[in-house]
Amino acid sequence: MSTTTSPSSDLGTRISTLAAQAPHRKRSGTWRGTTRSVVRHVLMIAAALVMIYPLLWLLGSSFKPTAVIFRELSVIPREWDLSNYSTGWEALAEPFGHYMLNSMVIVAGSLLGNLVTCSMAAYAFARLKFRGRNLWFAIMLVTIMLPIHVIIVPQYVMFQQIGWINTFWPLIVPKLLATDAFFVFLMVQFFRGIPNELEEAARLDGCGHPRIFLRVMLPLATPALATTAIFTFIWTWNDFFAQLIFLTKDSMKTAPVALRLFLDSSSGSSWGPMFAMSIVTIIPIFLVFLVGQKYLVKGIATTGIK
Repeated sequence: MSTTTSPSSDLGTRISTLAAQAPHRKRSGTWRGTTRSVVRHVLMIAAALVMIYPLLWLLGSSFKPTAVIFRELSVIPREWDLSNYSTGWEALAEPFGHYMLNSMVIVAGSLLGNLVTCSMAAYAFARLKFRGRNLWFAIMLVTIMLPIHVIIVPQYVMFQQIGWINTFWPLIVPKLLATDAFFVFLMVQFFRGIPNELEEAARLDGCGHPRIFLRVMLPLATPALATTAIFTFIWTWNDFFAQLIFLTKDSMKTAPVALRLFLDSSSGSSWGPMFAMSIVTIIPIFLVFLVGQKYLVKGIATTGIK
């Protein structure tokens, strides 16, 4: 005599089995997720340490005597030598603060030029309709691919003929002409993302392009302007090649070029003071990035730059 199992009985058995296995599956999934998260964080921390080690070594070496810098690979010095900072500050023809002031003057002029002219050019490309707009925009984008070595010789000849060599003008005046196409493109992307309804509402209130640009566009473009300011500061402060070409007098040199003066191929190089002044030179960049980090991330995210 055969026994028949009802469908309801089979369904109840399956539900009971799945219910019994659910906690085990949940614990297994949680354990796997935790393990992946831990491994991912360990790898990220290891990669961060590899990238930050040269900076830490530079900081530690700035407190070591020059004779032992390349003998010890450890970050923490065995004996601390604070004289590198005082020696490096007064080691060159001018106090090192003089060279940092020169860098600040160039950075200030470059910031003013890029923020004003690049934003105006970006507004024209994004909002104004004029003949050949797409052609000129394409030509501007092509200039991004030109390396500085292609234009440095014609620039030098031109600036020499007008007597601008050993002045700050060759490094500042081009910024007043919206020559940094990257920042123009960055702000064009931002202006194109602003709704047209805001511009139309301003027109109904009697605003022309100057007032729309100043009253509507610029206040909304704060993230893009902050991104432009941060990148301009970092790139101009770290610039070495152009400043080396146009500034040959010792009194006109900037901080990156002045660091090169600590090296001498014919005699001993002052590594300790040079490392100490390198740390001093890095501090402004670190502070600017620390203060403007959130604006930098927001500006890149809202302009579509990947």
